[in-house]
Amino acid sequence: MKSMSIAALVAALLGAGIPAGADTGTHISDPYARILAGNGVVYFTIDNRQDQPDTMIAARSDAGMAMLMTSAEDAAGVMRMRMLPDGIAVPGGAAHALAPAADHVMLSGVMGAYKTGDTITLTVTFATAGEVTLTVPVDNTRRTPPGPGPTDFDAVSGQGADSGAAP
Repeated sequence: MKSMSIAALVAALLGAGIPAGADTGTHISDPYARILAGNGVVYFTIDNRQDQPDTMIAARSDAGMAMLMTSAEDAAGVMRMRMLPDGIAVPGGAAHALAPAADHVMLSGVMGAYKTGDTITLTVTFATAGEVTLTVPVDNTRRTPPGPGPTDFDAVSGQGADSGAAP
């Protein structure tokens, strides 16, 4: 009887530290990849639910030989890519979307052919939260931000209206 009381007390104390339904840490949502002609890109949203900042410092995948964190910028109408050697920082309590014409993860040396509906495995490493591994669907038709037509980035990536690629 005494051991049941101690067990109940321990369970109650452990549960008291975090409110029911609380969710802390760094999370990834809405991931998808676009893979064409041996190269690809992965987009997702990083949701840092910690009080402190966290930085995505590395990424690896079973699909590509190299994973690079890059950012795309429009410089006088020309899309320019730049490396992000220090990673992608997300302040505590904030979210950061990886998207076309912005920060994203590039896949180079993609091994094999991927079509919409396939999946790849992606492992992202954060400075504080550590590794997060997820299954990422390939969607070569998705446009971000959502909209009826191709963006400038879609044209650059071979998905634009003038590229001859299927929408």
